[in-house]
Amino acid sequence: MTDFVLVHGAWHGSWCWARVRRLLAQQGHGVFAPTLTGVGERSHLLSRQVELETHIADVVNLVVWEDLRDIVLVGHSYGGAVVRHVADRMRERIRSLVYLDAFVPENGKSVLEYLPDAGEDLRNLALLHGEGWKVPPIPAAAFAVNAADASWVDRQCTMHPLSTIETSARIAGACDSVPNIGYILARGFQDSPFEQFDAVAERRGWWREQFPCGHDVMLDMPNELAALLLQRS
Repeated sequence: MTDFVLVHGAWHGSWCWARVRRLLAQQGHGVFAPTLTGVGERSHLLSRQVELETHIADVVNLVVWEDLRDIVLVGHSYGGAVVRHVADRMRERIRSLVYLDAFVPENGKSVLEYLPDAGEDLRNLALLHGEGWKVPPIPAAAFAVNAADASWVDRQCTMHPLSTIETSARIAGACDSVPNIGYILARGFQDSPFEQFDAVAERRGWWREQFPCGHDVMLDMPNELAALLLQRS
């Protein structure tokens, strides 16, 4: 039996993992999908004080209080920045680290620095609709979420704190010594900023897989994703 810790991306919550969580649990595995502070069912906690460090602590504390070891840690999208820090601090507890169409920031760089406009559009959205410090959700259609789920995803997504994606990563390097590291790239939506990280994975010799779907792989292809996580972990 393996313990999986699944970390969602910006604007999402644990709800996006429900299908994959169910599939893994049916195989007898332990599955934890924490909702990060300030989003999803924890959106009532959103404030200017929520930072990247808050989200790192959300996951670190889950691992500590549940006494999880030998875990498979998966980060989707912005969640890649979170799990990278968690793995850097808790390397000894992690068997596998999986980036799911995710950011893989280097030390000293923020998530926004990897976007083509360096985050200008998201900062403008925050100024126009989020009092300058929170970013409204991007429509699901922009990420090519499957048509059956798109309107539901739009209803589920909530504001996300801007500071979490503006903060520079503080990585010592232990995260890159996890024994089993992989990158899963979604190829089904245009202007993806994630191909650059697939190239990083190739250079570093991590295992790599691709799915012909939109950015929210856990919604578009949950069966295939669960099977791959079990195979590769």
